[in-house]
Amino acid sequence: MLTHRQLRYFVEIVDAGSFSLAAERLFIAQSALSRQVREMEDALQARLLERGTRHLEMTAAGRSLYTDARAILSALEAAAARVVHAQHGTEGTLRLLHSSSVPLAPPLLAVLRAHARDCPGVSVEVSQASSEHQPLDISEGRADVGLARAPILRRHAGVQYVPLYDEPLVAAVPEGHALAQRAGVGFAELRGECFVATPHLERGGLSHRVAELCRDHGFQPRAAVVRSRKWAQLALVQAGFGIAVVPASMGRLAPPGVRTVSLEGPGCTSNVMALWRDDAPAVAMRFAERLRAAPWAGATDETPAGVPS
Repeated sequence: MLTHRQLRYFVEIVDAGSFSLAAERLFIAQSALSRQVREMEDALQARLLERGTRHLEMTAAGRSLYTDARAILSALEAAAARVVHAQHGTEGTLRLLHSSSVPLAPPLLAVLRAHARDCPGVSVEVSQASSEHQPLDISEGRADVGLARAPILRRHAGVQYVPLYDEPLVAAVPEGHALAQRAGVGFAELRGECFVATPHLERGGLSHRVAELCRDHGFQPRAAVVRSRKWAQLALVQAGFGIAVVPASMGRLAPPGVRTVSLEGPGCTSNVMALWRDDAPAVAMRFAERLRAAPWAGATDETPAGVPS
């Protein structure tokens, strides 16, 4: 019989990619971790992991156990959370993910306020996750609802992908840049600029959309010396390392020393999507419906959009 601890150890080893790193994360000796795996293999009469000189690989039996272990651990966490909420007389927790390129701008905050007003027994835990990683987290029950940038290249069965709104893209440039005083520029004028977040067609979300626009305008983006795919890219623009193409809502939160310039021409937009499981709990379905009903036409305005009750 396998124990909860053994399943947790096994998942941590696979996620870490090595016994040594997993031991550090779990604050136990590597020898103790290896012993736990041997006991699991003895109990199951099956080899779970193959250790190579440079990496760790799961056997077919290991892959099967890993999938089931993740589901079991997630279900146990959810059960424990329900017990806590029942003890305190609350309805539960909504776990909301959002991409770093979908900031907590006024329209989304208005949705959260309306949800908190109408569902006072529900707490909301907000976390960041990339657009490409959100479907897996939602599919495996680690999150309930996601807000991501299209396109999502690796989709998972049983997850809904619902477009909410299109948002203009802007160029974020240092305030001393030649484009900083322009009201608008064509996307082709960014040819030759250094991008602090290198666009890639192999990635989903904003990175893919910007790479598409570069391709459509006939150039390959140049990578800046210092780069970041996350929110830090605006700090890199501020420091003068290069430019970034970001959604208007993200551009409005840029630090001092960064100017945003409208991108002119067709296609200079990015779509925001809502994600949730087909079998999502009722609290998640209520929130998802509120997202769909919200007046996202005001999503790029400076003032908060109203939210229907």
